[in-house]
Amino acid sequence: MAIKESELIINPDGSIYHLNLLPKDIADTIITVGDPDRVASVSKHFDTIEVKKHKREFNTHTGTFKGKRITVISTGIGTDNIDIVFNELDALVNINFKTREIKKELTSLNIIRIGTSGSIQEDIPINSFLISDLAVGFDSLLHFYDSEKFQDLEVSKALMKQCNWFSKKSEPYVVKADKGLVDLLSSDKTVNGFTATNVGFYGPQGRILRLQTQDNNLNDKLSQFDFNGLRITNLEMETAGIYGLAALLGHKSISLNAILANRATGKFSKNPTGIVEDLIKYTLDKLVE
Repeated sequence: MAIKESELIINPDGSIYHLNLLPKDIADTIITVGDPDRVASVSKHFDTIEVKKHKREFNTHTGTFKGKRITVISTGIGTDNIDIVFNELDALVNINFKTREIKKELTSLNIIRIGTSGSIQEDIPINSFLISDLAVGFDSLLHFYDSEKFQDLEVSKALMKQCNWFSKKSEPYVVKADKGLVDLLSSDKTVNGFTATNVGFYGPQGRILRLQTQDNNLNDKLSQFDFNGLRITNLEMETAGIYGLAALLGHKSISLNAILANRATGKFSKNPTGIVEDLIKYTLDKLVE
């Protein structure tokens, strides 16, 4: 059955609505970054660049790195943007834009987030590279989809109990990275962790400027969470949405984090740009090993 025009919006030039991309514009391996300016920080390492398109916060470059075709796209901040980017990337490879029908043979994308994050554990230092084995989402994105079969309900229930979760906040959801990508991108230069995806940078991550938070001790509760040895390691704003939608759509995803801040010690990296650059080069080299 054809998908209605109001549900799948295609621009007059045949591109998908928000990303402004054509199906031919993207590779099967996709790197996501939050900051539109960081796209060029990745693509400057490419041997060739064939596509450069930018609309709103969504900046896209597609090219080759050591013979491998790769797309790098900015998502902006937050899981609301992840909902747009992942649904539209999937549409580009799995929906026929002419007939508006889902293809019989589906394509699975490899999606790698290169992002920044803050640790909430003293032993995970600034300037380290963290791979998110698991992520817990404090937003409500995944609850709008039929997604419980991809969630670790046992861990989320334990978290709500141990943290005395405020009932008016969205119920946390827990999702996993793709194991194959974790194995590919892990090394003695990385640490593995359990990432909390927050709905904001200030109050939701326990930062107090002029506004008091509902629970001033939430970060301490999160850092002390323990489920059979599993602990929450860091805070950011996209990973759980990425893992959830990737799993639902049949794609593979992983999130790599440059740890720029340690909330437990109060320290921040003296060279954040350099650390992110090192993570970019590390990721690209691992993808072509």
